[in-house]
Formats: sequence, C-alpha cells, structure tokens
Amino acid sequence: MWKSWTVLAVALGLSMWQAGPVMAGSTCGARGQASVVATGNPGQQAATQGTIVQVAQQAGQFKTLVQAVQAAGLVDVLSGPGPFTVFAPTDEAFAALPKGTLESLLKPENRDRLRAILTYHVVPGRVTSKDLKAGPLKTVQGQLLTVNLMGQPQVDNARIIRTDIPASNGVIHVIDRVVLPK
Repeated sequence: MWKSWTVLAVALGLSMWQAGPVMAGSTCGARGQASVVATGNPGQQAATQGTIVQVAQQAGQFKTLVQAVQAAGLVDVLSGPGPFTVFAPTDEAFAALPKGTLESLLKPENRDRLRAILTYHVVPGRVTSKDLKAGPLKTVQGQLLTVNLMGQPQVDNARIIRTDIPASNGVIHVIDRVVLPK
C-alpha cells in the first residue's frame, strides 16, 4: 500500500516545485529516509533529500505520472539506488494526449507499453542542466531521447520547464509533454 502513496507523493512533489514557492522543511519518507522540501528557489533546498519517489511525493501536478508509475510497477525502480535522471511530464502533459490514450495505457494488458513509455523518460545517471548537451541521450528504455538546447531547452518535442530538482538517487527535470519512443 505504501508503494501507491509513494508514487503519488513523487508526482505531487514535482508539481509543487514547478508551481512555485513551497515552505522549506523536511519530512520522513516511507522507508525512514529524510526527504527534501523545495523552497521554490532552484538552488536552495533543505539540508536532506530523499529518493526521486520521495521528492516527487512532495510536489503537486504529477498525479497522472504517479498513477502511471504505479500501474507500470516502477515504484521500486525509481526508489532504488540509481542514479537516475527523470524527465517528468506534468498532469497537463498527460491531459494533452489524444482522448482515450491514457485510459488504454493504464489497462493491465498494456502494462509493457506503459512501462516502455515511462522508462523512455528516464536516463541512467545524474544528468543536471549543466551536464545536458545537445544530441542523443540513451534512456533506460533503450532508445535515444534527442536533446535540443537552442532556445528553450527540449527533449524530443517536450520543453524542459523546470530543472535540477535534486534527489538522493538522481535528479528530476519537469517537461510539458509526454514523449513517446519511436
């Protein structure tokens, strides 16, 4: 049961960071690890931080992402040692998918397809905004995301709207679209 809440919390935490200021402080995650509460300033954080899942739990605009991560069985992966870089779509990004797409993906018989889509949003290693370079990035799913740094930074066709949300096992970048593997 805590896994479901963990994923939800991850999604919620990411959206609060993207949405604006949040009161600074720390909380204890499901596994007893301290986690960060963002202050609203990208370089400023509380003294401790948790996993990607725990940090995301403290956000607010990632309910759909959390639901999808749960349905795909990826909670333990994103709570694992990593490090990982997650390009996390907002609820609005999921809402922009063609009608019926999300509902179809969340069905148990489509779990493998959903897993492929979600792991396409994850890159092994800790890739901060300073580390991003134009060109391909190999995803956990196995295909390449294309990074474009001309103008507004993008991965594939998604704008990166918030960067460098730290976690003990990686970093989160918020994107405005769901990106799909080829």
